[in-house]
Amino acid sequence: MRAVSVNEFTGAQLQRLCAAVGLTHRAAEAQEVLADVLGPSGTRSLAEPPPWGSDIADDHSPVEYSVAFEEDGSHTLRLLVEAGAHKPGPRANLTAALAALDRLADRYPVALDKLDRVRDLFLPDEPQGVFALWFSIVVRGDRPPMVKVYLNPLVRGADRADELVATGLDRLGFTGSFDWISRHTPRGDKGLDQFSFFALDLEETEAARVKLYQSHHRAGARDAQRAAGATEAADTGRIAEFTSMIGGDGPFLGRPLVSSHTFLASDSARPKGYSLYVPVRDYVHDDVEALSRVRAMLTRYGVDGSALERAVRAVTDRDLAAGVGLLAHVSLRMGPPRPGVTVYLSAEAYEVAPPGGKRAAGAA
Repeated sequence: MRAVSVNEFTGAQLQRLCAAVGLTHRAAEAQEVLADVLGPSGTRSLAEPPPWGSDIADDHSPVEYSVAFEEDGSHTLRLLVEAGAHKPGPRANLTAALAALDRLADRYPVALDKLDRVRDLFLPDEPQGVFALWFSIVVRGDRPPMVKVYLNPLVRGADRADELVATGLDRLGFTGSFDWISRHTPRGDKGLDQFSFFALDLEETEAARVKLYQSHHRAGARDAQRAAGATEAADTGRIAEFTSMIGGDGPFLGRPLVSSHTFLASDSARPKGYSLYVPVRDYVHDDVEALSRVRAMLTRYGVDGSALERAVRAVTDRDLAAGVGLLAHVSLRMGPPRPGVTVYLSAEAYEVAPPGGKRAAGAA
């Protein structure tokens, strides 16, 4: 039996996912866009090892899925994608990503003005770090897909991350935002809180976001609560409850908690929204336990979890007890423009991580 390509494998997953969340009419378009962004990496056989150590997934799959459960009961499907080059490398992958962005802009009304203002900061000729430019393709029921880009604050080295973030926020009109975020960084003087993503929605709407992400190493729920204090809309009590239900009480010594602050066009210094991301896969034995925790959380918040069950089975038919990492992160979104919960699902195109090896909160 011939080995399938990355495009065939992920395309089949995507078709089933669209059906699972009521987006069947968008499936063919989403498959075409995904294959186009993946580029040469999508045509490779899965019998070959991954050509590039993509940091999108633990097994280096260049795709991750997520399902957003909105407060109005609707669902949104998102694809996180890394474009691939014929001969992958930091510079070659950035060139491939920029070419993919040009093709997306030819196809959709992609607004590049915000990216153009920070392009020289985050897209150098010789990028450092694990990536320079990732894509988020947001599949929606009533409109064409929305394109979001993730930029890397570490792309010029860790010692320049603060400079890039501060300058980027200022150029985008959020003067004073960096100082505001810094005042609410839990342990900014200890080097444990690191800027990890600078993200832009590439559309011209009032809901278009600039999002700033921080990874909180060796943090606990109290640290996430402090970070959330930068946003008026955040409910710190719910943050503690959510963290405990998904990952435990901390400190989280495996993969870190991640915060994001959302800035909208009407903002000045203070962000409008806050999200917390808990890497559930590091703090459970297997995906049975992970799914159980997520089910309980959705029930607690009055969210119909039936779409989650369908989405999980759309991605894989394997025994959930036979691996860990299918459910990778779970996020709680607070404040405008879209409060709710999001569950992140690994494609597992190359490998399924074995169960066990649980790094419980507070364990070494």
